[in-house]
Amino acid sequence: MNHKGGGLGLVQGTALYVASVLGTGLLVLPGLAAEVAGPASILAVIAVIGLSIPLAGTFAALAARYPDPGGVASYARRALGGTMARMTGYWFMFGVAAGAPVVAVLGAEYVAAIAAIDRSMVPVLAASFFLPPFAANAFGVRVAGWMQFVLTALLLAVVVSVVALAAPAVEPQNFEPFLPHGWAGVGTAISLFVWAFAGWEVGTHISGEFRDPRRIIPLATAIALVITGACYLVLQIVTVGALGPAAGEGQVPLLDLARLGSPVVGAAAVGAIAGIVALGVLNAYLAAFAKLGASLAENRDLPRWFAKGAESGGVPRRALALTGGVFAIWFALMLASDLDLTGFILVHTSCMVSIYAVGMIAAVRLLRRGTAGWWLALVAAVLCLALVALAWASLLPAVALALAAVAVTVWRRIRPRKTHAGRADIVEPDPRAASIES
Repeated sequence: MNHKGGGLGLVQGTALYVASVLGTGLLVLPGLAAEVAGPASILAVIAVIGLSIPLAGTFAALAARYPDPGGVASYARRALGGTMARMTGYWFMFGVAAGAPVVAVLGAEYVAAIAAIDRSMVPVLAASFFLPPFAANAFGVRVAGWMQFVLTALLLAVVVSVVALAAPAVEPQNFEPFLPHGWAGVGTAISLFVWAFAGWEVGTHISGEFRDPRRIIPLATAIALVITGACYLVLQIVTVGALGPAAGEGQVPLLDLARLGSPVVGAAAVGAIAGIVALGVLNAYLAAFAKLGASLAENRDLPRWFAKGAESGGVPRRALALTGGVFAIWFALMLASDLDLTGFILVHTSCMVSIYAVGMIAAVRLLRRGTAGWWLALVAAVLCLALVALAWASLLPAVALALAAVAVTVWRRIRPRKTHAGRADIVEPDPRAASIES
C-alpha cells in the first residue's frame, strides 16, 4: 500500500511516535525512579532504552509489512485467528481507553497547581483537554498529524529549557553513593520506566495512512526511539545531579527541577509541559482508537455501522464518536471515584501488557524465521511474557474483556448470522488465508 500523493510523512509520523511514548511519564517518573534507586536510576533508563529496541523494532517491522488500521488485532487475526484478534481489539478499545482520563486529569492537576486554580475545577480542565484532539481527528489523521508535529516540537523545546535551567545546579557529590538501594532498587526503577517507554503500538493502527509505510515507519520509529531515550536519560541525569536525595520527595519533581533555575519561568515551563503532554498523548492515541474501532466494525467485532472510514485516507468519524463515548464512561467513573487514578492505571496497564504479549507472539509467526525482525520479535515476546507474569495481580480487567471476546465467538458458532442474500456469514476468518510476507 503506497500513498505517494498524500498521507503522513516522516515529520508527522515521528511526531506521533514521540508523543505516544514521551507522555505523562515525564511529569513523575524521574523523581520516582530517583527515590527507589538513587543515582543508579540512570542505569535503569539505559536498560529500558535497550529493552525498547526489540519491541519498537518489531512493531515497526509489522506496521511496515502489514499497514492495517486494526494494528495488533490485525496481526493476531493473521497469525492466531479471529478470537485472538477480537480479544486484542477489545483490550485496546475498551481497556487501554481507561488511561485517557488519567492523562487528562494528570495534565489538569499540574496546570491547576501551577496556575493556583481551585482543585474543584480539575474535572472541568480535564474535560477541556479532550476537545482539541477530537476536533483535529474529526478532520482526519493528516490534520491530527500536523497538530502533533506542533505539540511535539513545543514539548521538546520546553524539556530542553527545563534541563538548561536546572543544569547549572548539578553537583558531582549528588551521584554518590551510586547504588544506595542496591541492584534491587535498579530493578524497581526499570519496572517504572517500562511504562514510560510504552506506546510503540500506536503507530500500527495508523500505518496505512503513511505515504510509504515500508520506508517511513522504520525510520520514524528509529528517530523517535533516539529522541525519547535521550530526553529521559538527560532528564534523569539532571534530576539526580541537581536535586540529589530530595529528587523523590516532592509530588511534582519536574516543577522542583525547573524552579532551580527560575521559580517563575520554571513553573510556567512545567505548566506548559503538562498541557502539551496531555494534548499530545490524547491526540496520538485518538487516531489509533478511531482507526481500530472502524477496523473492528469492518470485521464484525463491533456493529458494522462504525466501519465507515476504515479505509486508508478515510476519516472514521463514527468510530471516533464511539471512542468519545468510551472515554466519557471512564471519565464519569473516575469522577465517581473522586479522581482516584490507581484503578484506572491498572486497567490500562494490564490490557497494554496483554496486547504486547499477543502482538509479539503473532510477530514470531508472521515474520520470516531467521531475519532480523524475527529475532527482535522473539526477544520481545520473551520480555513481554515476563511482564505479563509480573502484572498477574492486575490482569482481571484483561481477563474479563478476553472472556467477552470468547463469548462472541461462541455466540456466532451457535447462531451464525445470515446475509441479505441468505448466505451464512463466515464465522471466523481463516488465519492461514493471509499471505506471510518476508
